[in-house]
Amino acid sequence: MHVWAAAGNCPERAAARNRHSLRRQTKPIVMKYLMFALALACGIMTSCTGAQNESAMEKNETLENLKTRRSIRAYEDRMPPKDLIEKVLEAGTYAPTGKGSQSPVIVAVTDKATRDKLSRMNAAVMGMDSDPFYGAPVVVVVLADRKFPTYLYDGSLVMGNLLNAAHAAGLGSCWIHRAKEVFDSDEGKALLKEWGIEGDYEGIGNCILGYPAQEAPAPKPRKADYIRFIE
Repeated sequence: MHVWAAAGNCPERAAARNRHSLRRQTKPIVMKYLMFALALACGIMTSCTGAQNESAMEKNETLENLKTRRSIRAYEDRMPPKDLIEKVLEAGTYAPTGKGSQSPVIVAVTDKATRDKLSRMNAAVMGMDSDPFYGAPVVVVVLADRKFPTYLYDGSLVMGNLLNAAHAAGLGSCWIHRAKEVFDSDEGKALLKEWGIEGDYEGIGNCILGYPAQEAPAPKPRKADYIRFIE
């Protein structure tokens, strides 16, 4: 029987030392490749996510709606369903307002006699007798309380929501001015009182609604310096 003179000469231990040394040498290499694979995977995922986000932006219905809305100046002689009008009006109530004040008031006029009266009053401001509402059956009056410092901006944002919501709902719309002059008049103030609106309200605009009797006009080219980046 052969007896080894030193433990260091034991073949089993030598083999163990070799395996341990090999593991120490290969571990950094394996870790390096793992880190590389992880970085590559992250890069692919980021690229895919970016592509998906870009594709989603290209197909975003809201953005497309904002870009394709047009002012309509000819309407069919038929009233949109009330539930459709209500959806447009609801969108108007979600317009941002200064400090959430909700300073505007929205008055939807579908009664023909009142609608025609508003048309006459609006035309009188211009010294005309034609219909400034282009035959639209619905006139949505937006008023805002002057006691709020942001009332004019609040009411304008409501008007914007109404116009864009109408387009999304398949209706035509147009912003008709002179609401301020109409409701600053004695006759206009009497109408507000009749409608139960009390306070110092200013007419911001009239959003006319109805089914278009014309093709949407082509958009004008956007001016070259419309957007500026300060980077």
